[in-house]
Amino acid sequence: MAIDTGRRGLVSAAAALVLGPVVIMASARPKARVIKIVAKKFEFVPAEIHVKQGETVMLQFNAPEVPMGFNLPDFKLRTDIMPGRVISLELRPDRAGTFTFLCDVFCGSGHEDMNGTLIVT
Repeated sequence: MAIDTGRRGLVSAAAALVLGPVVIMASARPKARVIKIVAKKFEFVPAEIHVKQGETVMLQFNAPEVPMGFNLPDFKLRTDIMPGRVISLELRPDRAGTFTFLCDVFCGSGHEDMNGTLIVT
């Protein structure tokens, strides 16, 4: 029995050495800033989003009325937004500039004007 206890201790120590840095690295990563966006007829609220280059943000969408879409082609980011659900997309822009996002699911007669702006500084 003394041998089993020793082995367990050795295995625990080895696991701590291997996993310890992983746990520290995971906890050192800052939490993403959450930006809530409502997709409603026929606008995104807010229509202008400001982020910093390299900043990780979590875009959280909801659509209170009908199915919508979100498309940010410059960053190859796209999702459907369904009523009654919160949809999350992580964004970490790698370049500065002004980028247009738009609804790409037809939502009615004002659909063609449903867009917004991402400003990355």
